[in-house]
Amino acid sequence: MRRRVVVEGRVQGVGFRQSCADVARAGRVAGWVRNRRDGRVEAVFEGPAAAVDTMVDWCRSGPPAARVDRIEVRNEPPGALGGFRVAATG
Repeated sequence: MRRRVVVEGRVQGVGFRQSCADVARAGRVAGWVRNRRDGRVEAVFEGPAAAVDTMVDWCRSGPPAARVDRIEVRNEPPGALGGFRVAATG
């Protein structure tokens, strides 16, 4: 399963990307997370359905310093992602 998530709120400058990467790696979810120039955070999660769902649920609150106002979730066709990385701002 693969899902793309865009998170809106106070999500930059609060450790969102690194926390997301840590949680994803611990859950053996592949993909990436990055800041967007519009102030939101975008992530792609790929792996078993339960693990991907856990990551999407995590994004609804994020790390303690974050304030999530809204998330968009889209299903995508699975690819061949390996590992999880913090990507450059896009």
